[in-house]
Amino acid sequence: MFPFWNYSCYDHNTVSPKAHKERKLKFMKWIRDDLETRLAGINAAISTLESQLDREEVN
Repeated sequence: MFPFWNYSCYDHNTVSPKAHKERKLKFMKWIRDDLETRLAGINAAISTLESQLDREEVN
């Protein structure tokens, strides 16, 4: 489902430049949201590991 910008079947005559930019913007926002979700998971894992290491140092 990757929308290739220069896809060979993409007819530049039927799609306006504005529609093309809107599609590209929508896709980039989707990528950003996906990366934010992944980053939140990584941050949670880091936080958990740091907490575990802190507890091990106390014991």
